[in-house]
Formats: sequence, C-alpha cells, structure tokens
Amino acid sequence: MKETLKKRFISYVSIDTQSDEANECCPSTKGQFELAKLVKSELETLGLKDVVLDKNGYLTALLPSNSDKEVPAIGFISHFDTAPDCSGTNVNPQIINNYQGDEIKLGNTGLVLNPEKKYIGQDLITTDGTTLLGADDKAGVTEIVTSVEYLLKHPEIKHGDIYIGFTPDEEIGRGADLFPLDRFKAKWAYTVDGGPLGELEYENFNAAQATVEFEGVSIHPGSAKDVMINSQTLAAKFHCEMPEMETPEHTDGYDGFFHLTDMEGCTEHSKLVYIIRDFDAENFQKRQDFLRNKAVEWNKKLGAERVKVTIKESYRNMYEKVIPHKHILELAKTAMKEASVEPIVVPIRGGTDGARLSFMGLPCPNLFTGGHNFHGKYEYISLDVMEKAVQTLVNIAKLCSLK
Repeated sequence: MKETLKKRFISYVSIDTQSDEANECCPSTKGQFELAKLVKSELETLGLKDVVLDKNGYLTALLPSNSDKEVPAIGFISHFDTAPDCSGTNVNPQIINNYQGDEIKLGNTGLVLNPEKKYIGQDLITTDGTTLLGADDKAGVTEIVTSVEYLLKHPEIKHGDIYIGFTPDEEIGRGADLFPLDRFKAKWAYTVDGGPLGELEYENFNAAQATVEFEGVSIHPGSAKDVMINSQTLAAKFHCEMPEMETPEHTDGYDGFFHLTDMEGCTEHSKLVYIIRDFDAENFQKRQDFLRNKAVEWNKKLGAERVKVTIKESYRNMYEKVIPHKHILELAKTAMKEASVEPIVVPIRGGTDGARLSFMGLPCPNLFTGGHNFHGKYEYISLDVMEKAVQTLVNIAKLCSLK
C-alpha cells in the first residue's frame, strides 16, 4: 500500500493548488480545478458512483453499501488547496527511505530537517527546501481515495454508503461556503485534515477577523504643526496597547490570542487587520468587545471619530455540535486502536471545513493525516503513518457495519 500512497501523493503535490484570498472566484485558483479533474478521473476509473465535479470545484462521490443490513451513511472529507503562506509551485518532494535519525538536507538550500526520532525506520517524504510540501491537505485526499480503493478491492469488508467530498479554498476560510450537502447524504463525516499519528480533534477556535481603520489629517509637512494627524502614528500606538502576551508566539493549548496579520497606510488613512481566536465563547466575545471598547476610548480621547472597528466572524467551535454525537468519536477511537494507533484528543488551534459543516448539520470531527510543519519549507510526512490513516478510515467503515 505504501507504494500506492507514495505515487498518488506525489502526483497530487506536483499540481500547484495554492488558494488566493484576493480572488473572489470559487475555486480561487485554476490549479485546484486541475487536481479536482485528476481525482475525478481516478474515482470514475475505480468505479465509484455519482461522481460529480461542480462548477465551484467541489467533488463528491459515493461508494455504495455492500452490507445486507441497514447501515448509517458516513462521509470522509478533505481539501484540494494548499496555503498561500509558502510557494506551492514546482513542488519537488524528497523520498527518505528507512530514515535513520540523521538530519535531512533539504535540496541545495542549506536548510536541514530533523524529524522526530519516533520516525526512525519509517519512509518519509520531505520538501526540497524551496516550497511547501502540500500534505495539508493532499495527504488527506490521498488517504481517502486509497481507502475507498482498498474497500473496493476487499468486498469481504462490509460497509454502508460512504460519501467522499473534496473542497476548494479551505485554507482561505471558504471551504464550506458552497459545500453540496444536497448530494452528500452522510449522517456524519470526518475531515481527514489533521497532523501527527493518532490526532482526533473535535474542538477548534472560535474565529473572527477585525479590521481597525484610522482616519488622519494630511497636510504639507512644512506647515503641519498642530494640524497634521498622522493615521500611521495612531495605528502604531493602538497596536502597542494590544495585550503583548496574547499573541500566537506566546500561547498554546487552549489559550486564545489576537494576531496582527496585515498593516497598511499613509498619513490620511491606515488599517490594521487582526484575527481573533478563542476556544471559549464568552472569552471570544470579550476579545471582540475589547477592540470595540478601545475604539470608543480612543475616539473620546481624540475628540473625533478617527478609529473604526469592523469585526466579521469566520467560524465557531464545533464542540457544541459534535459532542452530542459521542458515538462518532468513540467509533474513531476504536478504529484507531484496531489499527494499533493510540488516539490523541487535542484541540485544533485553527479551523477546518468540519467546524462550519458541523454547524450546517453535518457533525464532522477531524482525523490525523500524518503531516508535520504544515504551510512551510520544513513540511514532511511519514508514508507509514499515511498507511495507518488509511487503515483507520477502512476500520471506521467496517465498524459502522458491525453496529
């Protein structure tokens, strides 16, 4: 199976599918459609039913039940796009067979990778140091396609209807926007979009984006005394009043944060863009209120409406929608254990399509893919762990039929 996984994964990562937040089309880049067409062809060749690739880049298919009894329909979901954070053009993976614990040179870049020692003896795929790898989430796509291929080759494994779905633009927060629930009739699903071996995630950040705009007064600097108000100075001072230790570089676990992602401006107008993250709904609201109240205080101090805060919520913590369906979590844990994988329940310090899909009526926890160091040049994945991911998906399908 490892050879199949390797060939399929490398064929997927060779296609540049970085999403583009500046493009409002869906999908936001042509490469995502290119990969979608490749996967669609594979699914049709395998013999799956109801294979549909729509104009928005959403691909769905059905592996029909082969059970002689009624079994709940389930689903597996992953996404085509890779993150805009690091180049995904001309990805040139390195194959490290039987890793022995030494540092790995990433091409000729001078960068070196030191994978975790638990991977000694395993086969790894790394970058060449010039691009990201794309395991987030082409590993998930690879594992889902390989799991249904395995089930087709082993009809003795009984299962119910299995829907599979692949989305565009997850990395820019749009993956669930146009998800075709009308043709994805699963009772529940799993996103295959996690990290290291054994991860099972059903808690994620509540998320929002805050835009803080500053209005200044522009005038020739030679006659600016007591007249000019430099909006960039206002923005800089505003940011300096943000909680210094409540940022990504100072938080982990269940800690929330503010993260300045973008800044731009001139004398007359400036803008700061923050993302707000918190697992706790009450604290999430407090963070939003903190920014709004700060704008009120500043405007009062300035004697004019010079600071404006606009907040747009992105997604909510899926916990409240998943936890009423504990059986789907226990099913995943049992499936992992039967694959000799110890489940590791961790919160997602981010979001997945599953978070929004859970609020759309499709409970959707997240499973591991095996990848590490996503979105950058140090990204790598173990083929041995990818094999365990496939075994886990197959076991989930089998266990549903045994209920």
